[in-house]
Amino acid sequence: MDFGSINPVLLLASLMVAATPILIAALGELVVERTGVLNLGVEGMMITGAICGFATAVNTGSPLIGFVAAPRAGRGFRCSLPS
Repeated sequence: MDFGSINPVLLLASLMVAATPILIAALGELVVERTGVLNLGVEGMMITGAICGFATAVNTGSPLIGFVAAPRAGRGFRCSLPS
């Protein structure tokens, strides 16, 4: 495998873009844990929201509707979990 053709600047930019949603979820979880609540389903809510938002955007043809549907799906997933 030839790693000489990889542009380090492009690699760093791609890693930052890919890590941003996980960073935002981790910061949110940090704030919630400071209040004494432990939420282990953050990743599941993110994945559920992303899949449902994408499917909604593809089926309706409107990215705005998909953007609105994603957090609602994540919230619905959270409501389905036991306390």
